[in-house]
Amino acid sequence: MAHLTGVAVTPFGKHPGRGPVDLMEEAALSALADAGLPREAVDGLVSGYATTYPHLMMGTVMAERLAIRPRHAHQAQVGGATGAVGIILARHLIAAGACRHVLVVGGENRLTGQSRDDAVKTLAGVGHPVHEVPLGASIPAYYALVAARHLHETGASEADLAELAVLMRRHAAAHPGAQLTKPITVADVMASKPIATPLKFLDCCPISDGAAAVIVSAEPLQGAAIRIAGWGEAHTHQHVSEMPDDLGLGAKLAAAQAFDTAGRSAADMRLLGLYDSFTATLAVFLEALGFAAPGRAGPAAHDGRFSREGRYPLNLHGGLMSYGHPGVAGFLAHVVEVVRQMRGEAGERQVADAPLAYCHADGGVFSSHAGFVLERTA
Repeated sequence: MAHLTGVAVTPFGKHPGRGPVDLMEEAALSALADAGLPREAVDGLVSGYATTYPHLMMGTVMAERLAIRPRHAHQAQVGGATGAVGIILARHLIAAGACRHVLVVGGENRLTGQSRDDAVKTLAGVGHPVHEVPLGASIPAYYALVAARHLHETGASEADLAELAVLMRRHAAAHPGAQLTKPITVADVMASKPIATPLKFLDCCPISDGAAAVIVSAEPLQGAAIRIAGWGEAHTHQHVSEMPDDLGLGAKLAAAQAFDTAGRSAADMRLLGLYDSFTATLAVFLEALGFAAPGRAGPAAHDGRFSREGRYPLNLHGGLMSYGHPGVAGFLAHVVEVVRQMRGEAGERQVADAPLAYCHADGGVFSSHAGFVLERTA
């Protein structure tokens, strides 16, 4: 059995002069302090990658910086799903008896460590080298194709998607570490500049600096016991031109496996941490996973279904869209928020009670999916 025993996240935004390793070190040491563990107790390490520090062996880079000698030190590279896959890999190392305390860490100075053009160019490299990249598409353009398909199939409107951006901004306003906190309205989203139709500027997450870390242990430590009750992955394609007709297929497959291994269903969940690189990403996930009816994610957000007081509180730190998105740490921040909420440590953002939560991320363009059910047992 594996438990999340330590979590930490830095503020997201600008950290000029600090590199990915600096930021990851800060998050890792804070997560260890949160778990009450000395650094020498770490016997497993899964590090994310950093586009501003493209070292082939980030796992041992981080072991060196932290002055630890884990039995296992690797780097994962699954795009936006890297943090989720890292936690599942840590769970497997614990279950195999290979490790007792695994550090999962990611961080990057994506905002100040490179130009915006370089960041966009790097991310555009996920396209098919023959059939997509030569056409000059970028990540927002790929997701715009998904968004257009989603709107066509469900009858949802661009204003419906905008409701999700408004919700994320409202949640971010209650977190002192969030990058974007100025309130926005649906009208603001609709009036923001076009990025890739139908996505507009405020439908997209920002580029950020920041880091986050999670400690996965064989047993609970100090504080509430939060166990990984179920997990699942699905890898349906890499390139958007090879994407299944069902936009939510990968999410459905991974979540079904996670709920099955946990012996739970979506209806049992009381808190959500879902990847939200774009409003359309979040809409597809909410609807594919059964938290909203097809085409109704936006109206459900407007009606309060995903607010702190709602049926499925969602991304209460503001998500990628407003807390920020520095690569691998982006989704790990979702996990940090979910764990703090489950422990009752979220202060003014605190939900009434959240004994069960579901976290989910995708990498590529809905290419790789990873999700897990977290359960508070004590």
